[in-house]
Amino acid sequence: MPSLKDLKNRIGSVKNTRKITKAMQMVAAAKLRRAQEAAEAARPYADRMAAVMAGLTANAAGSASAPRLLAGTGADRKHLLVVMTSERGLAGGFNSTIVKLARQYADRLRGEGKEVAILTVGKKGREQLKREYGSLFVSHVDMSEVKRVGYDNARAIADDVLDRFEAGDFDVATLFYNRFESVISQVPTARQIIPAELPEGGATGGASALYDYEPGEEAILADLLPRSVATQVFAALLENAASEQGARMTAMDNATRNAGDMIDRLTTEYNRSRQAAITKELIEIISGAEAL
Repeated sequence: MPSLKDLKNRIGSVKNTRKITKAMQMVAAAKLRRAQEAAEAARPYADRMAAVMAGLTANAAGSASAPRLLAGTGADRKHLLVVMTSERGLAGGFNSTIVKLARQYADRLRGEGKEVAILTVGKKGREQLKREYGSLFVSHVDMSEVKRVGYDNARAIADDVLDRFEAGDFDVATLFYNRFESVISQVPTARQIIPAELPEGGATGGASALYDYEPGEEAILADLLPRSVATQVFAALLENAASEQGARMTAMDNATRNAGDMIDRLTTEYNRSRQAAITKELIEIISGAEAL
């Protein structure tokens, strides 16, 4: 049974931990508001970009002169997985859910006899995948010095992916990230970015018939498709940033509550031990007095 001093020290230690988790919860809550606003503000642009792309690709997809980013390489042999996680932990299951989805995707592809390469964004995902898939790593993007995610960060990642596609390193590229739904809900998402995928249902409402494009769909797509890749990467980074803060806020709230419960249990145990020690001393004093 621990001594009174041990119990007192442990109570003090847990109280200090609770202060830290409470502070981290408040910091995450403050960051979450900005990150959520940024993620939600990017969604209309990304959705509208997808709608415009759907209208353009409706006619160009079957053309012999369609850009490679739309038509693909004509093969489905080599896959690049862009796994986007955080640089820091203490965010509950935020990183593990993304890694789990990427791992399942990679295992399925390898089971079908296809080649897999992995580009990691964020340290935590790389650490979790390193032991089993380290030989498949082709690059890593360090975001530890980035204070606030910007389009330049997404552009750099997209340029790297596009350069590898032009070099023939892969046929299909897929993004893995968490889509922010709420503070307690972040949805692991896999999105194919190369070759470009049409939204479900294709071009909506004959949108392509409402516009005349100059100089033509193929020429416009050649410029828009790389921008679309960067836009999707940027939207994923923003969704990840909001999801990370939401997951961290929830995890730190749970940790703070658990620390409070532990303090209550330890305090009860301390009081019982202290009462038992006092009772024992009284018995010894009374017994000594009676012996005299």
